[in-house]
Amino acid sequence: MKPSDLRAELQALRDFSARIGADLLLTQAAGGNTSLKEGDTLWIKASGTWLAHARERDIMVPVQMAPLLDAVANAQPEAEQAQLFVLTDQNPSGLRPSIETTVHALMPHRVVAHVHCVDTIALAVREDAMPILQDRLCGSNWAYVPYRRPGLPLALGIAEHRRDRPDVIILGNHGLVIGAETVADAAALLSQVKQLLKQDARPAPAGDEGALSKLAGNNYRLPADAAAHAVAMDTGSTAIAIGGSLYPDHVIFLGMGSVAATAGETADDVVARLGMAPVEILFPGKGVLMRRDATAGADAMARCLADVTARVPEGAPLRYLTSEENLELTDWDAEKYRQNLDAIASSAIRDVS
Repeated sequence: MKPSDLRAELQALRDFSARIGADLLLTQAAGGNTSLKEGDTLWIKASGTWLAHARERDIMVPVQMAPLLDAVANAQPEAEQAQLFVLTDQNPSGLRPSIETTVHALMPHRVVAHVHCVDTIALAVREDAMPILQDRLCGSNWAYVPYRRPGLPLALGIAEHRRDRPDVIILGNHGLVIGAETVADAAALLSQVKQLLKQDARPAPAGDEGALSKLAGNNYRLPADAAAHAVAMDTGSTAIAIGGSLYPDHVIFLGMGSVAATAGETADDVVARLGMAPVEILFPGKGVLMRRDATAGADAMARCLADVTARVPEGAPLRYLTSEENLELTDWDAEKYRQNLDAIASSAIRDVS
């Protein structure tokens, strides 16, 4: 391929990525990733970067696929360290590839997009998801992969379906992966699947920000997005949220599960009762408060929690992440790296403002 053709394709990928990143029902904060294969090189979104910034920032990293896939095939520890396979001479920013690099490398498609689609997650957390998915995706070449930790375990789960070459993969308790041969085809497929899996959201009244401000004390604040209040303004959503962690990025940016205040409690009361300060506190009937140092990623995931829970029917059988699965995420170096980048970026935003 001519260098000019590759530049044009990468620009198309950046445009596609930015459109995905601007849609809160598809991606939130640094979640989700896109990629393009050219020969043995995989261009993939960098860890900790936002798809929404794809047009104005350099967020794509070139990775050499052959040695990475060899490490996966031989179950070598390096398979979990995609940064070891970066083509450094083409990565002047020194970015680190996505924690899902192995997922993209193992997909046979030339263009791959992994998104945390809210409508998909609202189905993928349900224990009765399969018959619904079979009905909604009838006629599509799709597969379902039960929850596995992001990174190599998830990649190996996807690899089990390589022979069938599914274009659509539903990830239990996680999200959606689609593959195509061109950026345009990937965009069209993603739009189609999003529509097929669309869920109706329960309406909720606006949060009572006046009452919340009186409960915040010195260490808590209102959320960046008022839509985040909905999780505490609908009893069904609140019950779902406090049941536990439903997907990985919730654990990474908001902590394990969700915390709800009891009647009459202030934010300080909740902290005293728990002996720790949750990133987000739900005040049923009033809304939510965020810890004052909560990052931009945490605010985005607070909105995501409201969006997901509103789309899960009350009484639906749910599959929450286990204690072991929660710990796998919080103790993983790759996720600590993402948390650190999120904290640095949020600090820079606070300094400017």
